[in-house]
Amino acid sequence: MTKFLLAVHVLAAIVAVGPVTVAASMFPPVARRALAAPDDPGATGTLQLLHRICRVYAVVGVVVPVFGFATASEMGVLGSAWLIVSVALTALAALVLAALVLPGQTAFVEGGGTVRQTARLAMFTGMFNLLWATVTILMIVRPGSTTGA
Repeated sequence: MTKFLLAVHVLAAIVAVGPVTVAASMFPPVARRALAAPDDPGATGTLQLLHRICRVYAVVGVVVPVFGFATASEMGVLGSAWLIVSVALTALAALVLAALVLPGQTAFVEGGGTVRQTARLAMFTGMFNLLWATVTILMIVRPGSTTGA
């Protein structure tokens, strides 16, 4: 059962978090292009699509920690420091996405937004991506784990 849960957890992370990471990273440059050419319907449509991808896959991404907790419980590592740090960083990544990235994207999609805001949005997106990269590394390395690497 552990292998099944771990496989679902990893696949869910790839399928759910991957698209958010890529779409969120693409959003600020497209927003800058849209600001430079406000009459370009292609840029506006692309912004809407990228924002929709981020919103939908953010919701789908909830299954990642659900299966992560199930896997950790099955493995008996719920109290491990590497897992607790990973959970905290995952929660922080979700907070950055929900409170900073998605609202910043919404401002652009709804017709607002400035060049300065694209820089802030790029910074918040970078923070989100860095948090997920750190969680991924912790999940692979598992410092101090007795379950093997």
